[in-house]
Amino acid sequence: MLRRWLKANALLAPTGLWLGFFLIAPLVVVVEFSFATRHTGVARAVLPWTVQAYRTALDPAFLPIFGRTLLYAGATTAACLLLGFPLAWFIARYGGRYRTALLAAVLIPFWSSYLARIYAWKALLDGEGLVNTVLGWVGLDRDGGFLLTHGAVVLGLTYGFLPFMVLPLYVACERFDVRLMEASYDLGHGRVSTFFRVVLPGVMSGVLAGSLLVLVPAAGDFVTPKLLGGVEQSTFGSVIDDQFRGGNNWPLGSAMAVLLLVLVVFVLVVRGRRGEDVL
Repeated sequence: MLRRWLKANALLAPTGLWLGFFLIAPLVVVVEFSFATRHTGVARAVLPWTVQAYRTALDPAFLPIFGRTLLYAGATTAACLLLGFPLAWFIARYGGRYRTALLAAVLIPFWSSYLARIYAWKALLDGEGLVNTVLGWVGLDRDGGFLLTHGAVVLGLTYGFLPFMVLPLYVACERFDVRLMEASYDLGHGRVSTFFRVVLPGVMSGVLAGSLLVLVPAAGDFVTPKLLGGVEQSTFGSVIDDQFRGGNNWPLGSAMAVLLLVLVVFVLVVRGRRGEDVL
């Protein structure tokens, strides 16, 4: 029994060391910095221990930014779900021999830099960009383009994280038994009733998994709000970035990062165990 336990732990040791070094250790450092005191010298966070950073992070002045972050993350998740579900269903049910090619097409954007793609959207949404020019042909153009707007940020986030929604939905749709739909039709249910009573519950694991994979990184993203938005579109992630770089306030940035982590853990707990088979 002891030999079996030692053998099992020996096999898990490399994974444990990897997680400890690259996940636990940086997290401990961030938590430690969050209780430190701000310093302007080489050491950006020093003793004595204090909770001042958390008091500042929880100040009501930051509540609009926190709410905006949740709003952007929720809107991005909803948009990815509305766009990703039909695409995943089509690939799973009608892709045939082209499934691999279609899935590769979904993943192609990952082959290039995320930063470069967001800069491309910045050029497209500029006042003289392609989007504003085309809309100008029908009189729907906007002075100054669509940059520095809430819609631009949500559009950029949706574009960046859409594949994270499509892939788990594709797995769930592929596993779904189409005969359940036929049985629902035979029992007199229409398309809408069948979708909400049969299809949606049948692929709910993929919906939950995809929503989690989109919501969490969208809430922490800071590149897209900085490039496609402005001061009025600041998010918790962009404020954290400002504190570590321009603001030179590592304790406050660390405290905000810890609070964002707590939010993510809360989402994981609320999600429960459904969707684990897809993830």
